[in-house]
Amino acid sequence: MRNTCIAPLLAVGIATTFVSALTPATAFAVSEASAARAPLRQYTQQKPQWQRCDAGSPATFQCAALKVPLDYSDPGGKKIDIAVSRLKASSGEERRGVLLFNPGGPGGPGLNMPVDLGADLPERVKRQYDLIGFDPRGVGQSSPVSCGLTADEMITERPYKAETFAKDVKWARTVADKCQAKGGDTLRHLTTRNTARDMDVIRAVLGEKKISYLGYSYGTYLGAVYTQMFPRRTDRFLLDSATDPTRIWRGTFQGMAEGTEPAFTRWSQWTAQRHTTYRLGNTPAEVRKTFWDLVAQANRTPIDSDEGPLTGDDIRAERHKFFRVQVAAEWAAGLKKAAEGTKPAPSGTPEWALSPAPPAFARDVPLDNSDASAWAVLCTDTRTWPRDPEQYRRDAIRDKARYPLYGDFASNITPCAFWKPGSEPTTTVDNKVGALILQNEWDSQTPLAAGQAMQRALRGSRMVTVARGEGHGVYPFKSCADKSATVYLTTGRLPAKDLTCRAPAGQTAKSRKLLVPTPPGTPTRL
Repeated sequence: MRNTCIAPLLAVGIATTFVSALTPATAFAVSEASAARAPLRQYTQQKPQWQRCDAGSPATFQCAALKVPLDYSDPGGKKIDIAVSRLKASSGEERRGVLLFNPGGPGGPGLNMPVDLGADLPERVKRQYDLIGFDPRGVGQSSPVSCGLTADEMITERPYKAETFAKDVKWARTVADKCQAKGGDTLRHLTTRNTARDMDVIRAVLGEKKISYLGYSYGTYLGAVYTQMFPRRTDRFLLDSATDPTRIWRGTFQGMAEGTEPAFTRWSQWTAQRHTTYRLGNTPAEVRKTFWDLVAQANRTPIDSDEGPLTGDDIRAERHKFFRVQVAAEWAAGLKKAAEGTKPAPSGTPEWALSPAPPAFARDVPLDNSDASAWAVLCTDTRTWPRDPEQYRRDAIRDKARYPLYGDFASNITPCAFWKPGSEPTTTVDNKVGALILQNEWDSQTPLAAGQAMQRALRGSRMVTVARGEGHGVYPFKSCADKSATVYLTTGRLPAKDLTCRAPAGQTAKSRKLLVPTPPGTPTRL
């Protein structure tokens, strides 16, 4: 397998930017007596010391560090930093409140989202809201964590093979053991529930009775958990490309494998109709045979492609490409030429590499920060991970047969098999809070079925489905769903019923990057 130790990718081109010194000192003082009466008051009454985030960013883009308890059941114990940013509403008269962002992940920094995502938001939204970004606990500038993982230990795309399964088990145990040894006392508190609690501290510090929210991918689950824990403090919640809250977390990855098969079928039909262009087959069956022949050939001898040498498993790992039919057809045609000995010219910088390199940070961020923080959330949020390695073996064999492209990747063993269980049970999302869910029909990371499951859990919500929509992320990327989303954020009006709008035929989704619920270290190339 290729080395895939690349941190999960950021939403809509977001790169964490926070160059100016982010001092953890936030002016707050409270007597021991008052702290005893209201243990969170020392946190909710902080006075953030806002400062310019970065000399290269707008002067109005401000950052501060807040303190939160590492363990909310022990608010007088260890404290950690949460890095927060803001762009104030452009209209004092029209200002409604604050709009918090999360790009997904888990493990995704969101500090720079007010600038990067704000550039695409309608002016109507920016007039009404202070745009608030933050790095979730343990991520980026928020007391970043590390497990001390090597580059090889950050390779997580591991297809099941009988001859390598023992090595995969050893890898999973090693990662869990290293994380426990280096940061176990901290990592066990990096949960979605605690990040939701941090969001509520941010709300209080900003002086708001309620917050509005725009979360993508994993961020939809974080938003849903907030609505469950703090329903009366929830204002307008926009959940874009939603996860299934009933399948956290192993089922999330298995859902990706399940959703890939119909996308592959659709792609083979679309490509067969364009055989004169791509030369991959006149019928869907011929197109599929061409693809699987390439996989078999690459497993014998890696194909020297413009992406480097690719094994058959490397090719299968690119399963997300099939959710964008033209992208996949061009890619497969290039592989076919490379397999025939004609190496195609490089197709340009991969979309997943388009983010500018992050500048020097105020605080060094460990290279394995995304992996360490993501594994902490994935393994600690739920107690449903199997503990027996043989269960993973059986599931991987079963799912490779059911979902040939990605089933064994999704069901193979992970460090969660050896992770110490979290202190809290999985959050059951089941409420009537109003929210708006946006979903592309052909989303590679959070399939349509996941968004529909989120809509069932949030019984007061409405859903806008973009029929024929491709890619991960909908708003505000010039989709037919944009109008409904903007109306909701600016007026609070949900659609009277669930809606379906149709993406124009042949429309290519705008290039964007979202941090998605993907095994840590895996590049999600959208």
